[in-house]
Amino acid sequence: MVFSDLFFIFVFLPAFMLCYRLASVFDRRDNLSGPGSEELQCTHPRRNTVLVIFSLIFYAWGEPIYVLLMILSVALNYLIGLWIAARQPQSVSRRVALTVGLTANILIIGVFKYAGFIAENLSAAGLDIPIPKIGLPIGISFYTFQSISYLVDVYRTKAPVQRRYRDLLLYISMFPQLIAGPIVRYDTVAREINSRSVSPDDMAEGIFRFLLGLGKKVVLANQFSEIADNFLADSALPDITVGGAWIGIVAFTFQIYFDFSGYSDMAIGIGRCLGFHFAENFDHPYISKSITEFWRRWHMSLGSFFRDYVYIPLGGNRSHQTLNILAVWFLTGLWHGASWNFVMWGLFFAVILMVEKRFILPHADAVPAPMLHFYSMVLVIAGWGIFYFDDMGSMNRFFQAFLGVAPGGLWDFACENALRSKFWLWIAAIVFCLPVRRYAEDLPHRIFARGGNMAVSITMMSRLTLAACLFLLSIALLVGATNNAFLYTRF
Repeated sequence: MVFSDLFFIFVFLPAFMLCYRLASVFDRRDNLSGPGSEELQCTHPRRNTVLVIFSLIFYAWGEPIYVLLMILSVALNYLIGLWIAARQPQSVSRRVALTVGLTANILIIGVFKYAGFIAENLSAAGLDIPIPKIGLPIGISFYTFQSISYLVDVYRTKAPVQRRYRDLLLYISMFPQLIAGPIVRYDTVAREINSRSVSPDDMAEGIFRFLLGLGKKVVLANQFSEIADNFLADSALPDITVGGAWIGIVAFTFQIYFDFSGYSDMAIGIGRCLGFHFAENFDHPYISKSITEFWRRWHMSLGSFFRDYVYIPLGGNRSHQTLNILAVWFLTGLWHGASWNFVMWGLFFAVILMVEKRFILPHADAVPAPMLHFYSMVLVIAGWGIFYFDDMGSMNRFFQAFLGVAPGGLWDFACENALRSKFWLWIAAIVFCLPVRRYAEDLPHRIFARGGNMAVSITMMSRLTLAACLFLLSIALLVGATNNAFLYTRF
């Protein structure tokens, strides 16, 4: 089940909100008896129980077997968290507990995500090793990283240990962010698990963000998915043109952004309606003027995770910076999938980032901003070419065309048709890659500087109109849609 399913929108989500609302009535009644310990008291146990039950149903809908793996993984991290909390800070036994927890989580993701990949490469090297056929549990990369976040935050005393298994299961399995993030750090939501409230503004912003994300996914990402597949499919590569290679990979560039940022918007929106404030995951990355800036704006929850839990502990900028960057980007690539193209993709950006730090960023002020933006986007688009193709032969054929050597020549009717028939789609994609929402919401306040109420009214009506249009258009496109999966559910 994904957020852009009609079943999710019209059946699962309404049923969940109804049960959640009923549970809140009983929670408020019980809270009249008075508060308890700040650490132990939970002001909404029934709401948490409802959220856990629906989250498990949501996950089991697509993974009926692997939901047990997630439940057992949470149980293991729950016990190890208690073990860490029971030991004195800086003690050897506390470090041992953390090491055991990290090792267990790495083994879980290693077996289910990378065992086949490792066996295939050892077999290709000449070793007679059977290749295991293990299915990839949906979202395992996300919930494993959140488990690691929990253990490390408890170890560092940044957040209290969770003494209720149900509430740790809620943190790990919470359906808004379970399948494709954003990666929610435990210390950012630990207090809200026990005590949270939802204002009318929270509900309004949450619904708007959900519908905005739905529009990004259905109206933009799904349409660009068809264009990318038409030009970049293995069957199309033998006759691809130079224009086709560029149109296909630029379409994928838009697809992956609107797909993933759309999911993040929907997750943040649902979380906001429940009283959770998830961190932003994207900040208009395609306006960047360097690759360094791009990675500060793209998938920010993953970048901050590797920075705080890998890069800085390895020494960060203080020692062995080059090796630290290579290690982080090797892991970033491998995190995305058990395939060499993801490793190549990660190391591609590692090299660029090191070159930027040494030679480009110190002189960036002397270079016109449009040139920096052009340079950045060409490298980002080339990176998505590495990311897209897991077959080296297909990747080689694509990059030959991308660089100007194509069996089909420079241009053909398919290229012209893709641009002409989808003209307004391309324009909409460019516009929505820009921070137009900030400008549009600020504009009424600039025009009506002395009429605050008028500015607020115009902003609210504009948001309502946009949300309604996106919802109606998305539902119309979803009826009969055959291509609606989120890209990052496979990571």
